[in-house]
Amino acid sequence: MRSRQRMFAAVMRLLLKCLRLGRRRRFRLVRQVEQLWFYGRLCLRSLLYNSFTNGDVVLDSLFEPVYWLVDHITRWFGVVFVALVIGLTSSIVAIVYICLLPLILQTYTPAWICWHLAYGHWNLIMIVFHYYMAITTSPGHPPQAKNDLTGISICRKCIAPKPARTHHCSICNRCVLKMDHHCPWLNNCVGHYNHRYFFSFCLFMTMGCIYCSISGWEMFRDAYAAIERMKLLEKERQQVAANQTYYQTPPPTFSFRQRAFHKSVVYLWVLCSSVALALGALTLWHAALITRGETSIERHINRKERQRLQKKGKVFRNPYSYGSWDNWKVFLGVDVPRHWLTRVLLPSPHLPHGTGLSWDLPPCVTEQRAPLLAI
Repeated sequence: MRSRQRMFAAVMRLLLKCLRLGRRRRFRLVRQVEQLWFYGRLCLRSLLYNSFTNGDVVLDSLFEPVYWLVDHITRWFGVVFVALVIGLTSSIVAIVYICLLPLILQTYTPAWICWHLAYGHWNLIMIVFHYYMAITTSPGHPPQAKNDLTGISICRKCIAPKPARTHHCSICNRCVLKMDHHCPWLNNCVGHYNHRYFFSFCLFMTMGCIYCSISGWEMFRDAYAAIERMKLLEKERQQVAANQTYYQTPPPTFSFRQRAFHKSVVYLWVLCSSVALALGALTLWHAALITRGETSIERHINRKERQRLQKKGKVFRNPYSYGSWDNWKVFLGVDVPRHWLTRVLLPSPHLPHGTGLSWDLPPCVTEQRAPLLAI
């Protein structure tokens, strides 16, 4: 009996000893895995550590493939967008000349005829001129030689000197002087030498669309009512054809020319109204930027700088702003009063102030402002 008890006790001691060894080995394995995990994470952090890394940098890195895809699509579809602008504008002009102009000449008074002919053709000339200049004029690029420029930064992408207000365009794959943005509707960057052409095109195109929408409102209402009447008569004609008897006559039908006329008027009014709303908002946005003396890219930079200096109790001052009125004169190239007529109200290929490499005080500015970022 005692021998059995001793044997049972020995077996139990051996079993407890095995359990203790297994638990120690298990704890040792867990500790090794934890050490390997902390060591791997430390190595990864040491390899990828960057003091400038934040949420914006990580987000930009994640969206880099999307940016690459958008840049290449915009680059290849720029020609399609330009053709679309030319095609839609040409269709509106054709409708005005073929459908509306004969009606204006027959029904309007001589004074209104002279007004429509003068304003319409002037607006059309301004649209065509500024759009052609915007797509054919180079926005300006900095020289590649480092000896030509001093006191500037280096572009991280093209490894070339980058003057003030110059930014790299990932679509054109070049640095652009005073870059505002890359416009797919121009298939070109908007920069120092063609910024005025771009804004003038947006302004005169918006004015032309508003002019067509207001002038064609009554014609649009009549044309829309006529189209609804066409649909109703077409439905009645089909019912008469289905239940035709000898004493019933089908309702009159509209000719192809009448249908084309009414549908063209509706197409003109809807397209012009839509473009006037969309392009008008864009024009107002750029007008506000010009008033503040900054570009679309500089707006984001200046906003961050303003917030950073505000926390330190300082005031941000844009060194390229000379006041609202002087900013417009610098942008439009108005040096003397007659330039408002020859350079703003008439087509003018004059160059902007400066070369885009340095930003000296333009001669049209009335008073000089201290070029300080913070005071």
